[in-house]
Amino acid sequence: MAKASARHILVDTEAMCQDLIDQINNGTDFAELAKKHSKCPSGRQGGDLGEFGPGQMVPEFDKVVFNEAVGKPHGPVKTTFGFHVVEITSRTE
Repeated sequence: MAKASARHILVDTEAMCQDLIDQINNGTDFAELAKKHSKCPSGRQGGDLGEFGPGQMVPEFDKVVFNEAVGKPHGPVKTTFGFHVVEITSRTE
């Protein structure tokens, strides 16, 4: 069964999410941005969500985590919680 590890930054607006992606792509540390900006309690751990399998996260999140490239920021991913920057840190099929 597939498993993945990911981290994320949860914010209120699509514009803020895109700004964070731009900062990460320009070399700013993902974990530091998560600690500073994320509305999710995981922000205190740099956005780390640990390991999980398909179906354990909301569908919009799962789609990115189990289909997109590992090690790059993805988003904005819109869910009922807000807008996420998602980085898949590892994935096994």
